[in-house]
Amino acid sequence: MDDQPLSELNSNGNLEKLLDELGEHPERIEDVRQRVDEIFKQERTVMILDMSGFTRMTHQGQLISYLLMINQMKRLALPCVEAAGGILIKAEHDNLTCLFDDVPSALAASEEITERLASANVILPSDRELYVSIGIGHGEILNVANEDIYGDEVNLASKLGEDIAEQGEILLTTRAYEELGEPDDRFKKETISVSGIRADYYRATATP
Repeated sequence: MDDQPLSELNSNGNLEKLLDELGEHPERIEDVRQRVDEIFKQERTVMILDMSGFTRMTHQGQLISYLLMINQMKRLALPCVEAAGGILIKAEHDNLTCLFDDVPSALAASEEITERLASANVILPSDRELYVSIGIGHGEILNVANEDIYGDEVNLASKLGEDIAEQGEILLTTRAYEELGEPDDRFKKETISVSGIRADYYRATATP
């Protein structure tokens, strides 16, 4: 396996092989951990976008209408991600998971997305307006073939984007905020409890 190009090693299949090996030989945990790190570990910025209204509209029997709204959101959002150098990892239901090289790029894409949606809402009926909330994290992750990502900052960004952020808001983890470098007055420090662990984050209203 070690003679394969990294692009071939970095796959779900090889990750499963390494985990199978660890399950059969738990004494090899350090060796397996080192190989997993060498193949899959990266320092990246993750952006988790969640679209508002799914539960309400599906409960009202408007599933097709909401699927159309998701499609419209993607058509507006994904070019912003690509223009900022990001890549789409997953599009599940009304969520987008994207990767960037740095926080400023992810933040620029997030702000552009909210601006484009706000512009689209000017001509959309009130019950078809598009709103998203976004969480951004930065740090070491396991990236499996640009198809699955794992890590503490992934979990935190997901929590912020899906559960904490309000419509039109962008929330940053502490690590992501620190990557901005200079203090940014647009952001206010707040605290949440995640699975019994308290974590700081930074809130910014992203609505233009």
